[in-house]
Amino acid sequence: MWRGTYREEAGTWSGEPGHVALEGRNGAIVEAPMVEEPLLRVSPTGADGEFVGAALPLIEPMTSSREPVPLRAAADAGVAGAGERALADARTRFLTSEPVSSGEVRTPILNSWQRSRRADVSADRIEVPYVGEENLDAVWVEGARPLLNQLADQLDGQPVSLILTDPTGIVLSQYTGDSDLHRHLEGVHLVPGFSYGEEFVGTNGIGTALEDGTPRRVFGHEHYAEHLEGLACAGVPIQHPLSGKTIGAVDLTCWSRDASGLLIALARSAADQVRQALLATTSPRELELFQAYLQACRRTGGIVLAVDDDNVMMNDYARTLLGAGDQAMLVGQMRELVDAGQRSSTSLLLPSGSPVRVHCRPLSGRGAAVLHVELVEPDEDTGTSAARMPMFLPGTVGSAPVWLRCCHEVDAGFDAGEWLALVGEPGTGKATLAECVQQRRRPGEQLRTLDVDPAADAGRPGWLDVVRSVFAHPASALVIRHVDRLDAASATALTATLAELRDTAGPCVPWVAVTLDSGADTGQLADLLELLPRTVHVPPLRYRIEDLDQLVPFLLGKLSRGGLTCSPAAMKLLMRTTWPGNVSELYGVLRDVVSHRRRTGEIRPGDLPAAYHAVTRRALTHLESIERDAIVRGLRDADGNKSKAAKSLGMSRATIYRKIHDYGIVTAGTGRGGKNR
Repeated sequence: MWRGTYREEAGTWSGEPGHVALEGRNGAIVEAPMVEEPLLRVSPTGADGEFVGAALPLIEPMTSSREPVPLRAAADAGVAGAGERALADARTRFLTSEPVSSGEVRTPILNSWQRSRRADVSADRIEVPYVGEENLDAVWVEGARPLLNQLADQLDGQPVSLILTDPTGIVLSQYTGDSDLHRHLEGVHLVPGFSYGEEFVGTNGIGTALEDGTPRRVFGHEHYAEHLEGLACAGVPIQHPLSGKTIGAVDLTCWSRDASGLLIALARSAADQVRQALLATTSPRELELFQAYLQACRRTGGIVLAVDDDNVMMNDYARTLLGAGDQAMLVGQMRELVDAGQRSSTSLLLPSGSPVRVHCRPLSGRGAAVLHVELVEPDEDTGTSAARMPMFLPGTVGSAPVWLRCCHEVDAGFDAGEWLALVGEPGTGKATLAECVQQRRRPGEQLRTLDVDPAADAGRPGWLDVVRSVFAHPASALVIRHVDRLDAASATALTATLAELRDTAGPCVPWVAVTLDSGADTGQLADLLELLPRTVHVPPLRYRIEDLDQLVPFLLGKLSRGGLTCSPAAMKLLMRTTWPGNVSELYGVLRDVVSHRRRTGEIRPGDLPAAYHAVTRRALTHLESIERDAIVRGLRDADGNKSKAAKSLGMSRATIYRKIHDYGIVTAGTGRGGKNR
């Protein structure tokens, strides 16, 4: 037997270690969750608020006849305490922009109402996006499947629904033991495939818990949408037991007339058991990564990250000091260092402008490593401070710290007469940067550019004569592009030619820069790279996305000769793009706009190609691209109204929601939960 008391303000029951209980009234037999054995059947003793009971399985049927016992019999609900009519009146006044004080409505609910109003959520109807049921098999749900099946079996016949969602509020599964409640939930689209994120439905147990990152209960008139006022729900975010990342939520929903504070306790218990089930199914590789991460956190007081093919972990220090761009760069750098398969250290300048020293320790797991990052104080002797200073380069623009650092390194190499290798992804502007530095330092002097791609200059007879001609006549620079594409024989010939000309040129040796793609096989270029004492890494556009504010007007000026600008809405779409083709891709998009859509005035979202209205998740087939483009045009013609666009395209609203999600289409001018849904 067990003895304990209930504390409503804390939402928990106390008693013997590892157990919880709940208040009963009028001799009612009720149940409550525990940590080890999640529910108790208890009956009152002589003292108010004190109970005695025995442990039962989770969600054991509340009577032997399986007739549901209203949860309100367990404890007074928060809603009832404030008065349902007073709460309904407060909600009406809030929706009509009349003042509502925090004393009338619980603070978390009032905060959520305010977010819902800012997101322009409809209070008089339910409009939730449908993303389809094809990809709802989350890994964590499968890991906890045996437990979830047990919970669902125990709910049979009970007026309670067990709902699981992903981190954005999309319903992954729903099991309801009562047919009437199930039909009602279907009527408000609280079924798999629909999103119950707060930005779509307003205040609700699922979306508000995920938005706040903490357990939340929402009863009756606390819901923002009036169609949910007959329900009570309690949602609890679920964090992965290793990474701590929110992977979804568990929600219990019942009729509001049956609700009490017990509901949140039950939801907490279910979430805890899901976490325990996930920990039991964690692979040895994940455990090794987690243990190595914890060990690194204990040994160092700085920034710590751990990564493998499926997980990224970072400590609070990293989350506090590193922006999204810094984190992306470090994770990308870590994956490159892991490929080397041994401990290594390197210095980096983060996109935020902070110089760091990175120490990487690979683990035995596939693609797994722990990264320790040290912040480096700016050193005048090393030029770190100077690297952050603006630099004017004729022919290019940019002020992101990582770009400025690159520009200063190339400029310093030119000033010292050092030959250098420029390494970066295709389209980052490696050759352009070298040419711009030469024009800055020696304006008006000769510059030769040679593309040694076999499909270009290196495929023509006598291409090495171009190299010799630069050394035979006054010239200040030679830029050799795509040296990583040379075959072994051509690479050897180029190396021999450059070495010979350097040794015989005397004091006036032209400056030479070569370009090659990052990640290229440089085995056959080892001798050539020995002639180049300096290597400079040119950052991809996604690491300096803030430079689009300067790059777009600069490129438009070259393409349209002035008179064409980019609207804020179009710029927002451009900044959401990852730009795998870098600056070359951006130039191509703007050139297409100028050639086929607009030559003067202001570029608007509708002027951009359809692909740039979507956040790309995967490569699309030709037919999928056609369909995506048609949906983008339909949304543009309907001013972003999805219902009108669906009607014009001859598809249902549910279908267009699913397609928008599948293709990652972004409606300009509306955020997550904007007006045009």
